[in-house]
Amino acid sequence: MPKRSGREGDRRRGRSWTPLLERVNPGAAGIDCGSAEHYVAVPADRDPNPVRAFKTFTTDLHRLADWLTTCRVTTVAMEATGVYWIPLYEILEARGLVVILVNARHVKSVPGRKSDVTDCEWLRELHSVGLLRGSFRPAAEVAALRSYLRHRETLVRAAATVASRMEKALLQMNLQLHLVISDLVGATGLRILRDIVNGRTDPEQLAKHRDVRCQASEAEIAAALTGNYRPEHIFVLRSNLDLFDAYQQQIQVCDVELQQRLQELAAKTLPPEKALPPRRRSTRSKGRNEPRFEIRGPLHQLTGMDPTQINGIGPYNALRLISEVGTDMSRWPTPGHFTSWLTLAPRNKISGGRLLGSTTQPSANRAATIFRLAAVSVGRTQTALGAFYRRLIFRLGKAKATTATARKLAILFYRCMKGEIVYRDPGVNAYDLRYHAALVRRLRDRAHALGFVIVPRHTLTEPGAGVS
Repeated sequence: MPKRSGREGDRRRGRSWTPLLERVNPGAAGIDCGSAEHYVAVPADRDPNPVRAFKTFTTDLHRLADWLTTCRVTTVAMEATGVYWIPLYEILEARGLVVILVNARHVKSVPGRKSDVTDCEWLRELHSVGLLRGSFRPAAEVAALRSYLRHRETLVRAAATVASRMEKALLQMNLQLHLVISDLVGATGLRILRDIVNGRTDPEQLAKHRDVRCQASEAEIAAALTGNYRPEHIFVLRSNLDLFDAYQQQIQVCDVELQQRLQELAAKTLPPEKALPPRRRSTRSKGRNEPRFEIRGPLHQLTGMDPTQINGIGPYNALRLISEVGTDMSRWPTPGHFTSWLTLAPRNKISGGRLLGSTTQPSANRAATIFRLAAVSVGRTQTALGAFYRRLIFRLGKAKATTATARKLAILFYRCMKGEIVYRDPGVNAYDLRYHAALVRRLRDRAHALGFVIVPRHTLTEPGAGVS
């Protein structure tokens, strides 16, 4: 008969078993979230039935929270499964429990435990000994602001999809409007589209809607609008134009709610010590898809600084970043932790003292996407960051240059939010001089290591100059 393991034998003989790891969270619970039921595990000494199942109805969620409170649970670990965890997370957070979200990939390393009961018990066990790291989630008020902004982005993307369908309907009628105007849903394009769906198809009359800022002439626009106006394609165009108008109306309604939420959030904070700095001269005008209300003032009151002073980060992008990462940068001890969470830092794979790989981890982090877009935008400016981006493009290519510049922007944003620096652009010339000095220093160090001395050219052209 095979000999039983020590732990299993102690259980059969009724002996007490001492865990190998110290329980740093003795009041920990684990929850496996599902669409219909949540399985919850509490310590075995807190309840005769330590594993229970609760339905996802609101009354059952409150009953779950009451049971955890009765069992003297202080912290809960749950997997971030879809959106099923959000209602339960908000209820438990309101009850004062410390809730951490766990990446499912971090707790599925050991095979043989794939059931709802064993999942919640495994989560509780790992959390009780402090082996789980919670995912970042901002404060409840900032999370509400984030919901408005994410919904707004969804509406903007939906409007862009409808605009592409309108362009397809025009192409099916051989109306090459996109070749003569830069924006189909701009001032000129919308006036032309509304006339077409209303039955006016004379190219000469449609061309009179040309805006003064349009570079194409009326004759070019009339030639592009000469086509086959078939009724089925006009019907599709009308339907999509109505959808576009509906999305634009919903975006305006969302902006009203967003403005009110931002002002309420800013009103709860103390007035900043420093006044709002003047707007950067290089800040471009608001795009068509950006909100029309004032953003810099409430953001300055909310954060105590002006993140729009960083090149590439405008008011709307600054608001989106605040909604994604919050205002408390102490959640990340160092800028390196912050860029690692953004997946903008290289993930080094080292084995046996050798570097096997050093690539950035693929991620859908929204804040990282904003920094990447800002990096591409700042690359077109005559600033120090723009010069840095263009130099890296020449050396490493556009993809790596975008990641490196996005990481630099993230570090600047982190340090500004913590009050460590007040960013001022040093300019392209200052960056070039600093880069030139660093390059000369490296060359001198390399020459010294090889036994040579670098002499500036101008010293050799002076009268009497030479090398002894």
